[in-house]
This record gives sequence, structure tokens and C-alpha cells, in this order.
Amino acid sequence: MPSRKNPLLGRWRITEMELWDTDFVDLLEPAYITFEAKGGGEFVFGAVRGDLDCRYGPDGVRFTWEGSDEMDPAFGAGSAKLVPDGSRAERDLLSPRS
Repeated sequence: MPSRKNPLLGRWRITEMELWDTDFVDLLEPAYITFEAKGGGEFVFGAVRGDLDCRYGPDGVRFTWEGSDEMDPAFGAGSAKLVPDGSRAERDLLSPRS
């Protein structure tokens, strides 16, 4: 479990994604990802929603997720880390799998 001061904890606005344009990313609501201190979290982008199971390390977080993609069951994995100046997090969210 991360320390309470881990800079990745909290809700992050997803402002861009490599595979999708902004109109899709914010389709249902403004896209976000949340990392919680107890190892959970959630995200929403486009028509994809998921709950996270997080594993924190010294330089970031790795996670698996389960949720839905356009109402179909989906799951995947990803990771996030802060850029060197701490101004934003870069994340890699693997494509949903059903």
C-alpha cells in the first residue's frame, strides 16, 4: 500500500489518449482515473468503465481492471507514473478485452 502522500493518489482527469479522439474520450462524462490508498480505484473514458486493483511501487502503479465496454464485460491491465516534473501522470491502459 502506498504512503498517504503518494503523488499518484486521487482523481486524475484524462485529457488525451493515443488511440481515441477527445470527443470519444469524453463521450459519457469527462474522462478520469482514480487511484485510492487502499489499492482500489476506478476509471471512465468513452463507453468504458472499470474498477481497479492497484499495486504501487516506488515509481508508479500497475493495475488490473474489470468493468464494461459498451455494456459488454471487459477487463485489462495498465500502469501509470508521474512525469519527472510531477505535473501530470502518464498511463498505459491496455485495450479492453471481453
